[in-house]
Amino acid sequence: MRDTTAVAAAAAGKDPAVGLAAVVALRELQESLEELQVTAARDQGWSWQQIADALQVSRQAVHKKYRRLGL
Repeated sequence: MRDTTAVAAAAAGKDPAVGLAAVVALRELQESLEELQVTAARDQGWSWQQIADALQVSRQAVHKKYRRLGL
């Protein structure tokens, strides 16, 4: 599933097999977008605390999740 609108519609559908596959696709998209934006924020000098505040998580959580990127 590539079209975000179609994926969102599938996630709200009545067929659990299609809906759950759509949920997985949306989760993967969300993770990819979050990593992209965390990288952009760090490249622009944002602190881990600023990123954590924007994501509404703890500084420790966001740092632990993304430290592997060497940011």
